[in-house]
Amino acid sequence: MTSADVRDAVRDAAAARAPLRIAGSGAWLDAGRPVKAARTLSLSSLTGVVHYEPGDFTLTARAGATLAEIADATLPHQQFLALDPFGDSGGTLGATVATGASGPMAYAFGGPRDNVIGLEVVTGDGAIVRCGGRVVKNVAGFDLTRLFTGSWGTLGVVTEVSVRLRALPQVDETYALAVESEPERLAALVARLRVASIAPLAMELIFPSRALRVDVPTLLVRLSGNAASVRAQRSVLASFGDVEQTSAGIWNILRSAEPPQAIVARVSTRPSRLVDACTQAREATASATDALLIASVGRGSVRCTLPGDAHDEARQLARCDATVIFERLPAELWSEIAPSPVSDRLSRSVKARFDPSRILNPGLLGEDVAQ
Repeated sequence: MTSADVRDAVRDAAAARAPLRIAGSGAWLDAGRPVKAARTLSLSSLTGVVHYEPGDFTLTARAGATLAEIADATLPHQQFLALDPFGDSGGTLGATVATGASGPMAYAFGGPRDNVIGLEVVTGDGAIVRCGGRVVKNVAGFDLTRLFTGSWGTLGVVTEVSVRLRALPQVDETYALAVESEPERLAALVARLRVASIAPLAMELIFPSRALRVDVPTLLVRLSGNAASVRAQRSVLASFGDVEQTSAGIWNILRSAEPPQAIVARVSTRPSRLVDACTQAREATASATDALLIASVGRGSVRCTLPGDAHDEARQLARCDATVIFERLPAELWSEIAPSPVSDRLSRSVKARFDPSRILNPGLLGEDVAQ
């Protein structure tokens, strides 16, 4: 498959007014509101690294390239792509960018919008659009790269992605620290951690989980740098309690712990109110078997994963006094508890500009798809 093949498929669909479901590896098709499309345009065969310049720390790959494929290409040069979305390394770069998906390393490096420097996109009218570039310093024109990133394929089909890379650190170690469960003490601990003299790649608070065999609230901290830097940071971390080094593989276990057909939501608030959000999320999901709650200490969000049949707990979660964004829900619950459809004038205008026939992932934003 080539970008031209994608363009032709989109043009054919527009001419026939036949809506398309845009897919990468196809592992996360139940995310977002149900898409009302009979055809699926899969980019899983649009693979390969197009351009890699280790000296510039930049790489360009086709949308169907997996995160594992990119890791294999960059490892010999002691570089890596700082995108680790929940799921596994079989996920594609295009889907990661299109959904704006991020993981624990967003604590240090931000999400896709902070790591993508250029895109090639096929819009809903069949035009191939290039935005951004293959170099980090590129400031020409309106920032369409950020517009398309996180638009869930509703404005265009991402066919090629240029990203910035990072140097692999000399030392990369993960430490675990059992923490207080009482909200006031936990809030005080989190407040101290946020100003501590450490610069972690990731810092996630894991609440008791059968799936992860975690019995008490546990803080996972990923420290990196040269040996002296990591040693100094570990000493600071030890001032918070007993720390134990754990396997770096815990991050992959954490990211892939989401079962098929799960209910997934993010409860977001200001970082200073993170513990309040954690308390509400724990209370809402207390009766759900195998619930998994992961709080990002630096970003003020709690990722809640529930079994697919935990409908009542999902309803309780939706009532939290914070911003609740559902990523995955049973189809029958979207209209009941998810936020209102995207229907403001600006969003409608942008959609009409890039997808005038409304054929790209129709229904995903909750919009009316009647022709």
